[in-house]
Amino acid sequence: MSDAPEVRPPVVTPTRVVIGLCLVAPFVAMLWVGSYAKTDPAFIGIPFFYWYQMVWVLISTSLTMTAYALWRRDQRTRGHAQGGAAK
Repeated sequence: MSDAPEVRPPVVTPTRVVIGLCLVAPFVAMLWVGSYAKTDPAFIGIPFFYWYQMVWVLISTSLTMTAYALWRRDQRTRGHAQGGAAK
């Protein structure tokens, strides 16, 4: 008998869907240039085109942190569900 852990196919759960959406949202927002390719409204003299992208840097950071926290929680609960084999 082998000591190798049993490899199971990936499971799609609501948590994993949320993780995927958190990671895809910044790409969609930045690749859809037509939505922010304008100068108005300006914010403290900075055209919309620039400040929109800078705001997405902060949003992307928080979404990535959220996705990571959800992933860690998912891995912990999956490990407990498998009898504590995963660490």
